Amino acid sequence: MSSAHAPTVGWRSPEVEAELPQLRLLIAEVEVARAGSLVGVSPPDVLDRLRERSSRFRGARAVSIRREPVPAAYRVFYRHIGLDPDIERTPIEAIVLERMLRGGFLSGGLLADVLLIALADTGVPVWALDSETLDGQPGIRPSDEGEPLGRARAALPLPHARLVVADAAGALALLFGEPAAPHAPRARSRRLTLYAVQVPGVPTLFCEEALWSACAALEVG
Repeated sequence: MSSAHAPTVGWRSPEVEAELPQLRLLIAEVEVARAGSLVGVSPPDVLDRLRERSSRFRGARAVSIRREPVPAAYRVFYRHIGLDPDIERTPIEAIVLERMLRGGFLSGGLLADVLLIALADTGVPVWALDSETLDGQPGIRPSDEGEPLGRARAALPLPHARLVVADAAGALALLFGEPAAPHAPRARSRRLTLYAVQVPGVPTLFCEEALWSACAALEVG
């Protein structure tokens, strides 16, 4: 990974450090140089890459993806934190199931496609936040009983001790969940904070590659 995209490691609360010492948040900042909307139609090169990735997940590989080392590591971690991966599917299994049901990876717009390609290539999920909405660097901590998910009037209250991605002002997303609406990138957002969740058994190189892939695709002018 080039030094321009070298990730930083997000903070962890003392509880997370003690109970889940190998759980890490790797973070990369990116200035979007692509013209147009982040939620608009993807440019031809991104659509070509999306079609090519669709061809990789056919038949036997789609069925056996959960047994590959990186997807298997996320399944094990899900169970460790009380999630059933057969009900709340890991990100890689979710996109493979969608590919099987729809006959291919369907475009969801530029940012969604870039993040999907990074996930398909590495097995490591990457999420994006609008940097302008953040109060300091994101990290991982347990939620407080009743605290809001995101900084919006209608934000849903969280239960006690659910793992969240948070900044200094509050929870931004459930761990492995999509960012709350106030912090998700908008169509014209230009400064993004990307993060990958590293769990035991997932090499750092894979996380760095996923972040590099997404950053590089968004920086193309």
